[in-house]
Amino acid sequence: MRDARAERGRASKAGRDLPAAILVGVFLLAVVLVGLFWFPIAFIILVTMFAMVGCWEVSRAFQRSNTRVPMRPLVLAAGALPVAAALAGPEGLGFATIVSITVLLLWNVVARPPHLLRSLMAGTFTALWVPLMISFAVLLFNEQDGHLKVATLLLLVVANDTFGYLVGASFGKHPMAPKISPKKSWEGFAGSVAGAIVVGVLASVFVLDTPWWSGLLLAVATVAAATTGDLSESLVKRELGIKDMSNILPGHGGVMDRLDSIVFASPVAYVLALLTMPGSI
Repeated sequence: MRDARAERGRASKAGRDLPAAILVGVFLLAVVLVGLFWFPIAFIILVTMFAMVGCWEVSRAFQRSNTRVPMRPLVLAAGALPVAAALAGPEGLGFATIVSITVLLLWNVVARPPHLLRSLMAGTFTALWVPLMISFAVLLFNEQDGHLKVATLLLLVVANDTFGYLVGASFGKHPMAPKISPKKSWEGFAGSVAGAIVVGVLASVFVLDTPWWSGLLLAVATVAAATTGDLSESLVKRELGIKDMSNILPGHGGVMDRLDSIVFASPVAYVLALLTMPGSI
């Protein structure tokens, strides 16, 4: 009985099944890194799959609030945008985005779902939030030493989550946004920034061979973007009255519960790579 109570206490404090969350997180990171360094096509496929599943989760969440989002054009957009980014760069991604939004508009006009305008806005929001933003990771991957830059981005996101959790769980007393995410504290945010700066500076010097200050800048910007993404998803879930986007990842919830930080951090990392890292322009 004592062990069961202690286990429930640990689970409730973390808010998740922590061992399962760690195992799933390590497995996903390992799969992505294998694709980055040894099978580039596999990385593109993984990003595309994440985008498709993410769109499914978000559209499913919208349906719980009686907002019907057309799945077929949304899944097509989720498949088209990362592939367009891989094959044709920023121009291809921009063109594919315009075509996808146009198809969503025409699909809604023809299908005439209930609450047409709400359905159109939800579909457009989902397309821009998930496949468009995560496709910037593909653009970053296409750059010189792109596999190292994406790996650094992932390490910074992991550092943001890990140090934020450790510091926040131990010292967190001042919530950042109590009405949106009560467990996220300013102390945890400070821990995220400090941990990410260490990782970013070390990665910039020893992995990317760039000035230390570029790693510092990337770390701070990544933490800000990742935190914004986390809070944004929490806001969406709170508005829709759900805890997780789905339950397909043990200890995590849904794919979007893991991608919320990355989808916001990817465009920021891509822009900073263009501005601060040699060989990107």
